[in-house]
Amino acid sequence: MFLFESLTWQQGLMWFVVLGVLIGLNELSRRGKWAGMFFFILVPLVLTIFVWPETAGADSSTGTWFHWVKVYSALAGCLGFMAIRFIPRLRDNKWALMFPPAILAINIFEAVVRDFQVGAMGADGMVDGVYMLSGSWDYMNGIAGLINLLAITGWMGIYISRDKTKDMMWPDMIWPWIIAYDLWNFAYVYNCVGDHSFYAGAALLISCTIPAFFLRRGAWLQHRAHTLAFWMMFTMAVPAFVSDSAFAVESSHDPVALFTVSAIALAANVALAVYQVYMMVTRKRNPLKHEVYADTSAFARVVSKVPGYRLGASRDEHALAS
Repeated sequence: MFLFESLTWQQGLMWFVVLGVLIGLNELSRRGKWAGMFFFILVPLVLTIFVWPETAGADSSTGTWFHWVKVYSALAGCLGFMAIRFIPRLRDNKWALMFPPAILAINIFEAVVRDFQVGAMGADGMVDGVYMLSGSWDYMNGIAGLINLLAITGWMGIYISRDKTKDMMWPDMIWPWIIAYDLWNFAYVYNCVGDHSFYAGAALLISCTIPAFFLRRGAWLQHRAHTLAFWMMFTMAVPAFVSDSAFAVESSHDPVALFTVSAIALAANVALAVYQVYMMVTRKRNPLKHEVYADTSAFARVVSKVPGYRLGASRDEHALAS
């Protein structure tokens, strides 16, 4: 079983280039409101008017409804997060702070719908400019996505850091959920846009996971929105990069690989659900009121630099700068 065709050294090198560029752009874009406005307002405005109508038409591999919805929903996430981060009256507004989990849930649900849609197609060939092979794996991964969506917790604990970057922090979004999400999302891309998954699956997902683990813990959703927006803007402007260029990497389209990837994603999300239920029962955590993972070391690492942090503290107390 092989996930992809045999790789050339150029393709392997380009994978690391894509990974590095996405991490670098994310670091630049989160440094302040002017950087964010440039990357997420000015650049997409120019692309929408002058570039995407030519490059992401109906006959291109990025011209489907899903790609257009995905790029604008990713940008909406970036702009919404910026508003919460930089407009004082929003950062402590409980209704405004419902936007991050809502946009995350919508993005997951979009992908779940697409997975089920591809499964129902009975496809074995080119569809919407990409090769698709429908099968049980689409339904398996759609179920994994729904579990991942239902496992989103701790949105009541989102706060904005009061250092220079004003990052949107979500302490309850720790590594078990992130890894389960990564496995599900990779399987989704592998199922539905397989020939893009070398970059849009692996590199893109790792580009937000590395910052969440090593550069700015607790800000995974912000990292995810930024890197996803950058990747979608690029692929809609240069669709040939992932389809016809020397750097394009085709999926093996192997049913065994498709089934295995989705089975791993489903198993990981079932394990996440079991662990989450265990935490809720043993710690008496109501996910609608409490941060489920507040007693874990991963949670503690996120809030360890917040003086006086305590479970159940107000958003103002959570947001104290170190």
